[in-house]
Amino acid sequence: MTKIAVLYYSATGHGTTMADIVAKAAEAAGAEVRVRHIAETKDPATFAENPAWTANYEATKDLPAASGDDIVWADGVIFGSPTRFGSTTSQFQTFIDSLGGLWAQGALANKAYAAFTSSQTAHGGQETTIVNLYTSLMHFGGVLVPPGYTDGLKFADGNPYGVGHVTGPENKNEIDDATRNALEHLATRVTGIAAKLAS
Repeated sequence: MTKIAVLYYSATGHGTTMADIVAKAAEAAGAEVRVRHIAETKDPATFAENPAWTANYEATKDLPAASGDDIVWADGVIFGSPTRFGSTTSQFQTFIDSLGGLWAQGALANKAYAAFTSSQTAHGGQETTIVNLYTSLMHFGGVLVPPGYTDGLKFADGNPYGVGHVTGPENKNEIDDATRNALEHLATRVTGIAAKLAS
């Protein structure tokens, strides 16, 4: 069975929802799936006045956190991070920076990789966030599996690099059908390519 790891950081919960959609689609495509949140590095007191951030932190803090072992285990990895000034969050990058030992062993290479992201505004750095993350994955020796326009539904969400969600200025936008469909397609595509690589 193809093994897919969905490793994501989420502050206000949109990434958690996106990861859940991706995981269910990968399972539907026949994969064994491991979903892991990337641990919060900020003191909860610093976001105590943000109810969505606090709620997502409380909902996920006791769940298993992502580790390098999850990547080693997987045939394919789908990463998720909100955008921060056109790149991934500091929490997400701290996780990536912790993988040097596994990188040196070649343990991160030859796996299928793809990514999703979110931002408050349309565009908002979504594409550069994914491309910047892919730069790190090229250092891993990973096999990038962007969705491109491999399905007509990608003309609805319009992101050939991965999948992005616009959360809105108050982070209240629900994930629409175009984004949900794109996430499911991404998961199905990564699962299929990962299966070919693993065989």
